[in-house]
Amino acid sequence: MFRNLMRARGRPGRPTITTVSLATAVTVLVTGGSTAAVAGPPAPAATPVVTRAGLDPALVAGRGADVNFVEQEAENARTNGTVIGPDRSAYTLPAEASGRRAVRLSPGQYVEFVLPRAANGITVRYSIPDAPTGGGITAPLRVSANGKHVRDMTLTSQYSWLYNQYPFSNDPRAGLLHPDWWITECQCVPSATTPYPSISTPFRPTHFYDEQRLLLGRTYRAGDTIRLTAPSGSAAAWTVIDLLDSELVAPPRVRLLAANVLAFGADPTGRRDSADALDRAIAFARRTHLTVYVPPGTYQVNRHIIVDDVTIEGAGNWHTIIKGREVALSPPAPDGSVHTGVGFYGRDAADGGSRNVHLSGFAIEGDVRERIDTDQVNAIGGAMSDSTIDGLYLHHTKVGVWFDGPMRNVRVTNNIIVDQIADALNFHTGVTDSLVAHNFVRNTGDDGLAMWSDKTANARNSFDHNTVQSPTLANGIAIYGGTDTTVSHNLVADPVREGSAIHVGARFGAEPFTGHLRITNNTTVRAGTYELNWNIGLGAIWIFALDRSIDARIEVTGDAYLDNTYNAIMLVSDWPVKDLYSINDVRFRDIRVDGTGTSVVSARSAGSASFANVDARNVGAVGVNNCGSFHFTPAGSEFTLTDLGGNDGGWLAPWLLPNTITCDDRPPVSPPPPPSRW
Repeated sequence: MFRNLMRARGRPGRPTITTVSLATAVTVLVTGGSTAAVAGPPAPAATPVVTRAGLDPALVAGRGADVNFVEQEAENARTNGTVIGPDRSAYTLPAEASGRRAVRLSPGQYVEFVLPRAANGITVRYSIPDAPTGGGITAPLRVSANGKHVRDMTLTSQYSWLYNQYPFSNDPRAGLLHPDWWITECQCVPSATTPYPSISTPFRPTHFYDEQRLLLGRTYRAGDTIRLTAPSGSAAAWTVIDLLDSELVAPPRVRLLAANVLAFGADPTGRRDSADALDRAIAFARRTHLTVYVPPGTYQVNRHIIVDDVTIEGAGNWHTIIKGREVALSPPAPDGSVHTGVGFYGRDAADGGSRNVHLSGFAIEGDVRERIDTDQVNAIGGAMSDSTIDGLYLHHTKVGVWFDGPMRNVRVTNNIIVDQIADALNFHTGVTDSLVAHNFVRNTGDDGLAMWSDKTANARNSFDHNTVQSPTLANGIAIYGGTDTTVSHNLVADPVREGSAIHVGARFGAEPFTGHLRITNNTTVRAGTYELNWNIGLGAIWIFALDRSIDARIEVTGDAYLDNTYNAIMLVSDWPVKDLYSINDVRFRDIRVDGTGTSVVSARSAGSASFANVDARNVGAVGVNNCGSFHFTPAGSEFTLTDLGGNDGGWLAPWLLPNTITCDDRPPVSPPPPPSRW
């Protein structure tokens, strides 16, 4: 979500600092990680390895979005390049890769995938270097099928590579954006030091990856090969391939009885702006109660399209593309925006909002390359009640879907939201009775899916069966306040920095949690990042009392926390408010924890939690790290853990009575083995 990133706030726990070497981080970034292994001679083509979030699909069955494509990690494919990773350290290419590994190609090298099933379309997730002064470069990637050249893709880093402190810079040479903020790398608040500290540049590089889709022109069969080659003479010194998604793209959908935008002057070649033509088609469709149909093509749209009481349908998100430039506004708009760009917006909630809006079957390609939080440059925005957003592909906008309520009954389903500068989706302010289901999210620059009860509580909403991969900042799924919320059957993988997989936060001025919060049957993998401001490792799920206590009925049931970098479960309050707020009566039941770098549970707050049938194995340091609120009283910790039985693995029993304090502020990390079937 949009944030005033934590500055020199007190840190929960002892104020000891662990130094982080930026020079090391930059070296790892450039080299691809100290654990990189140079490949030997190319291996013969083999049975394709299909994964979901870098895992055996059997480990995540029933979790995450149903999608039309299959995922193949480059490190499992045939290559004469270099496998980089694994590495979970922020600011490195492996850390932001799916599964924390990828393949680096020098010019002339390739990676080759064997198709697991018939396909006529591919998505390539990749990274190439930035320009020396920022702004990105372009470079070719040769695509061959069964040894025959298909076409060259033009890769770009124009939408990648952010640097520095929030809200980030596009300039790798930039000095500190906020000289008064806490700087972990130098253990200081720079404005309070003499002489002024220097930093190595580029400082905190991040958001390295982008992805492109390509129709192959014909259907290839299972067992056919797709080779990606970085051509000799490429402008890119290296090309990193993270993965290939392949799918059988359906033919374009045709709707004959409709308000066809071509009849209103829209240009499917993208040479002329089609915004006014779309407005005319929408107005006609509302008068005649027809659907607006946007046939195959690329349509240039450089501003918001306002939608209300209308259905807009494309030929499929591979075939109908709405694409726009980011346009500077002079003077700024009344809402503070200094840019506009392509997006479909409901009317403002203050003006009554929109209703009965149905958008489906097209792509929105934006042009957002920097983070400006006041800009309304989202793919979908405004307020839309009694509406549906289905089957869209949202790419290169600030936020894929940002709804400002009050509004009710919206269904956001079956969308692909990738390569965003900020969130993929945010229910902001008074969104009620709504569902987000079967959406695929990858490479957000902030929370993947969020509900933020800012000023007015969200209520009775569900995030169900979504996949969120590789958020580069913050969390996969975050809930900030609200009433009667459900987070169920989601798959969240590979958060990178200052957040984790699932987050429950009393913060950002959110309204309190009330009623119930049910977190049910989710799977997280390789989660639990290093919190930059606190210098501690987070849990795969972390509950944070910053602005107030958390007293709602929170039930965490049926989750699986796999290959946790640090803790599986964390309950924490910030140091300045540790004696003011608590986290009370959280109930964990039927949980499986497979691998922790540190602990199963880390408690750094007053409060209580109960555990029933929480099974854990491959625990790194200690089952429970219970610091309470750091007073170390004779009565024991201020956080109470209750054993309700069935907690296998021996992780809990030794630490229960009398409220045992087992506080190691920063325990050593023991990387767990890969997860396996239980």
